[in-house]
Amino acid sequence: MSSARPTAGVLVDRHGRVARSLRVSLTDKCNLRCTYCMPAEGLPWLAGPQLLDDDEVIRLIRIAVRRLGVTEVRFTGGEPLIRPGLVGIVAAVAALAPRPRISLTTNGIGLDRVAPALRTAGLDRVNVSLDTLDRERFVRLTRRDRLDAVLTGLTGAAKAGLTPVKINTVLMRGVNEDEAPALLRFALDNHYELRFIEQMPLDAQRGWDRSTMVTADEILAMLRAEHTLVPDPAHRGGAPAETWLVDGGPARVGVIASVTRPFCGECDRTRLTTDGQVRDCLFATTESDLRGALRAGADDDEIARRWQAAMWGKRAGHGIDDPGFLQPDRSMSAIGG
Repeated sequence: MSSARPTAGVLVDRHGRVARSLRVSLTDKCNLRCTYCMPAEGLPWLAGPQLLDDDEVIRLIRIAVRRLGVTEVRFTGGEPLIRPGLVGIVAAVAALAPRPRISLTTNGIGLDRVAPALRTAGLDRVNVSLDTLDRERFVRLTRRDRLDAVLTGLTGAAKAGLTPVKINTVLMRGVNEDEAPALLRFALDNHYELRFIEQMPLDAQRGWDRSTMVTADEILAMLRAEHTLVPDPAHRGGAPAETWLVDGGPARVGVIASVTRPFCGECDRTRLTTDGQVRDCLFATTESDLRGALRAGADDDEIARRWQAAMWGKRAGHGIDDPGFLQPDRSMSAIGG
């Protein structure tokens, strides 16, 4: 553990972890209503003046890349494809020197239409959320009949060269855990990379129950019933997913076990919400305001110092297993994935 707060160059915390990956939420709105994320009626959306405009988003990313050592930018939401200025924001970030790696997490609806423009603008790849291949189950899970749109979006992303196209899947007990092998077969057949994610306590309804969560061990057991899985020899680094080679490779499958196998000690992420708040952890209960400083006329040096101060106090772990764990006030759709 370090005792000296840095003055320039990196986003480091007192435990010595350096944040190189920036998650940027571009909107809290979404065109699906996934049962594990938000209620059927949606949520109270942030008002327009509360949101960072395109120039403010770009400026903060520029500061992170040029002054604070960020090398990877991931755009999230809500659903980032519904942000009108998305393509322009991606182009501006791709023009930065040094150029960060740029990715996007999306539900895939409309991705086929915008994928070519995003690729031209500089987007490197996408993660698409898909929890089921069954239409009726998709409607029950998302409260929208849009499975075909998601599948078309996946195809469009691959055709545009946004590869590797990754699929994010949350398995829920008694809901869709029986589809794990089928989802892996689908990914293998279409040359996508599948990532299973343990369900986390980030739902707006606060209905998460650990006893109903499908664990990493259970997921791997289901997959091993049909496939040979060998630990990926590639160094994981700060990546959230543990990966395995499927049937000898080169295809891989991953599991993000945030609850049962936390990877907090290697975390390299910093998060920026759509209203300009820095979060040092997905499960943080506090935030640091950069929007106010921007609009009060702070220069880039001051913004950088505030960002460093925000990350310095990051806890050693998310604390889900602690008796006093408190779920964040914001849900995943408001925080950004």
